[in-house]
Amino acid sequence: MAARRKRRGRRRRGRFGILYKVLSFFLILAAIVTGCIVFFRVNEIVVVGETRYSEAEIIAATGVEQGENLFQLNKFDMAHKVLTQLPYVDEITISRKLPDTLVLKVTESTPVAVLESGGNWWLLDVRGKLLEQGDASLAQGRAVLTGLDPLSPAVGGKLAVGEEQQKKLESLMALFNALQARGMAGQVTEFIDLTAENVVRFGYGGTLTVEMPLFDDFGNQTWRLQRALEELSARNGTVSGTLHLPSEGNKAWLLAQRWMPGDETESSSTGEESTASPSPSPSPAPET
Repeated sequence: MAARRKRRGRRRRGRFGILYKVLSFFLILAAIVTGCIVFFRVNEIVVVGETRYSEAEIIAATGVEQGENLFQLNKFDMAHKVLTQLPYVDEITISRKLPDTLVLKVTESTPVAVLESGGNWWLLDVRGKLLEQGDASLAQGRAVLTGLDPLSPAVGGKLAVGEEQQKKLESLMALFNALQARGMAGQVTEFIDLTAENVVRFGYGGTLTVEMPLFDDFGNQTWRLQRALEELSARNGTVSGTLHLPSEGNKAWLLAQRWMPGDETESSSTGEESTASPSPSPSPAPET
């Protein structure tokens, strides 16, 4: 009997021990959560990155005020507010630096072209975001995009077009993405012409027109463009004229005459001045 009572006592102590451990765990967890709510409050907001907006403008756009709890902030809502109110902000990363600091890392948009709609001019970035509305002076020094008709454009919104032009817009965004990935977007100048059904032409570097199929692998095509420019620059110095990149093969054909918007004649491989033959292409440029 005595032995049985001892076993029952050990079982009770074992059960109470487990219950004690569970209660201790939840008490410690509650203390940690309470500490986070009570003590970790915003005392400093740091803005990192170069942008046209002031620190005060960026902080104001987040809607965050000093004294708010760091762990109760909705970072996705804050980022949405900044991207909507400040169109030139391309990306924003929000992080906490304990015990009391909020860090906002911003990246500015890269303008690449302007387009006209209803007498207004719109500045477009490489992601298709409309950064600014203005008059014809907005086009000075920038590539003018033709061949797309914007639908209800608004600053801060994405460029939208009708269903019949949607594939052209998607191809344009793929081209911008590939150029940006290779650090070439800043060299697009004067014009981006999408008026032809299956060809895109754009000014490059102020002296060259690049022509390539509109519906193509732009990761591969921009790699070929980069290699052709390197080879032609080494051979001839300044590259000018019309550089034609066919959809197949590894050759790029440089024509002496430069195609410009308004030209009635289509560029062709006749009258070529030189060719660039890059080595076989590697994998396409990474997308961002």
